[in-house]
Amino acid sequence: MNDPVLSTAPILERFRLNGRVALVTGGGQGIGRAFAHGLGEAGAALAVVDLRLDLAEEVAHELHQKQIDAIPLQCDVTRPDQVQAMVDSVVAHWGTLTLAFNNAGIGLWSDAETTPYTDWLRMIDVDLTSVFLCAQAEARIMLAAGYGKIVNTASMSAHISNTPQNQSAYNTAKAGVLHLTRSLAAEWAPRGVRVNSISPGYTRTKLVEDLLATPLGQTMLPTWMGMTPMRRMAEVTDLQGAAVYLSAPASDYMTGHDLVIDGGYCCW
Repeated sequence: MNDPVLSTAPILERFRLNGRVALVTGGGQGIGRAFAHGLGEAGAALAVVDLRLDLAEEVAHELHQKQIDAIPLQCDVTRPDQVQAMVDSVVAHWGTLTLAFNNAGIGLWSDAETTPYTDWLRMIDVDLTSVFLCAQAEARIMLAAGYGKIVNTASMSAHISNTPQNQSAYNTAKAGVLHLTRSLAAEWAPRGVRVNSISPGYTRTKLVEDLLATPLGQTMLPTWMGMTPMRRMAEVTDLQGAAVYLSAPASDYMTGHDLVIDGGYCCW
């Protein structure tokens, strides 16, 4: 049997995103901002989506300074009407949507026995239900086109139970994101839409920096780093390579997969 024919495109060209149109929720700061920059630098046009329009505008401005085509959009991803309006705005502006990063989310440290019911519902709504709402609206465009890629931000907390902080609601929501990703991947693969996820470990964002500046945060850091084989937190730029790979033609045969980027934390 002859070897299969190799792609005629050089490997680095298969990581380019020229002609792709992407949206990133939670794109106004932290990991979402890094995703937006990484995708834009690889050639994609970007819709930077955030609950706060001023943050989305700031990141869009940063992208414009790099000669990247970008627009800011405001959206509450827990609202189906706003999610649909977000997708409609992208399609109205560029005529299509080929890449979607469902990254918006919140965190919660709370002992399970004292977690208010409203906090539980809020966590599931923002970190899990919103991912379904966004993927559903995004996929309608991609399925009609016969091609598209959706990447959901999960967490290493979907795989393990963190210590010393208690965060059962957060862990549960992120575990739901993992199985939602697999379920959508299996359902939509025959129709050309790939669905994968990225699970960051402890990552240095402004929100985490603010937390670590508190007395409580200072007590957490030694445990976090002691349980991370690389002995450091991730920088947001450590996640950009995975984002570009999952968006690019180089990963066209990957779906239903979770890329854990945690400095080895889950190896223990």
